[in-house]
Amino acid sequence: MTTPRRPARRSLAPRSLALAATGLLALAALVWAFWPEPVTVDLARVSRAPMEVTVSAEGVTRVRDRYEVTAPLAGTVLRAPVAVGDAVRAGETVVARIQPLEPAFLDTRARAGAEAAVAEAQAALALARARLAQARADLDQAESDYARNETLAALGRVSQHLLEEATTTRAVARSALEAAQSSVDLQQASLARAQAALLGPGEDGAGSACCIDLRAPASGSVLELANESARPVQAGDVLMTLGDLGDLEIEVDLLSSDAVQVPPGAAAHVERWGGPEALAARVRQIEPAAFTKVSALGIEEQRVHLKLDLLTPPEARPGLGDQYRVYVRVVIWQAPAVLQVPIGALFRDGAGWAVFVVENGRARLRAVTIGHQTDLAAEITAGLAEGAQVIAFPGARIAEGSRVTAPPGG
Repeated sequence: MTTPRRPARRSLAPRSLALAATGLLALAALVWAFWPEPVTVDLARVSRAPMEVTVSAEGVTRVRDRYEVTAPLAGTVLRAPVAVGDAVRAGETVVARIQPLEPAFLDTRARAGAEAAVAEAQAALALARARLAQARADLDQAESDYARNETLAALGRVSQHLLEEATTTRAVARSALEAAQSSVDLQQASLARAQAALLGPGEDGAGSACCIDLRAPASGSVLELANESARPVQAGDVLMTLGDLGDLEIEVDLLSSDAVQVPPGAAAHVERWGGPEALAARVRQIEPAAFTKVSALGIEEQRVHLKLDLLTPPEARPGLGDQYRVYVRVVIWQAPAVLQVPIGALFRDGAGWAVFVVENGRARLRAVTIGHQTDLAAEITAGLAEGAQVIAFPGARIAEGSRVTAPPGG
């Protein structure tokens, strides 16, 4: 009996090994292809740094003390000798000139009455002068009688009683002369007043006192001019407004819910005023009463006026003037060293907050407790230690245990 030959088995062994190797390579390729790659993420570090919590609103600059120059009498204010922006000095710079009003034209009845008043005043003056002359004569007689009686009394030829009567008569005559002189002065003034009532426009004495110069009540700059040209004005009309641009304050309207958080004397940062750096300011006054304001969306809001003092000196804020628009951030809380993370690393996890912490190349979900917040960062009160790395802006691909990696150079 012959033994069967097995050449086929020997020929199939290398072929089977090749197929097996190929299958393993294909399986490895599939595993490699579908193996999850690390997700590239931006990392941020938990650190301690200063933090400020602010409330923000637009504000308007205002000169603290504004001075309105008004007309002291009715007349014509001449063309303004100063222009808006000109510097003025208190008590020196003439800021306005007013020509008093000329008298009005008289109608026939008014002129007849004024002429009659002049005639009456002239007659009264003549009477007063006559009485003055009589008083002088009476005084001369009294002086003569007194001198004679005094001489006779010294010789013993008249009684002392007659000398006393002469003395009294002389004193009465002197008083009568003074009264007569005062009456003449009074009637002269009455005549001048009656004659002034007859003066018409352009006549001598009317409008000749040109003009009344008004000087600056305070040093500063001209902020507003009611009118540059000459014009008639009434007493009390505002001619211009003056103020010191070096003494500015800022008025801000805050929501009432924000205003209650502002402590007295709070610091503030003034931005978007046109300069390269923010200006320093401090809250001086928080008005106790709010007012209603309709927002751009048509919503009624309760707002509160805040007044702030600018602390930055004028030379560091060139060009900033009255009623300029600015953006103000009022500090309601601050601390020098606060444990914090970027606000973009936080996300909601149920009712609380959480972050993804990177440990050994994997993302680990970590619940945290936050305190104060700003637009960029949040205070961490529990859940993280200083120096920990967290994922900023985690996407939907990040989950507990996900492999992560930082971008090249990150």
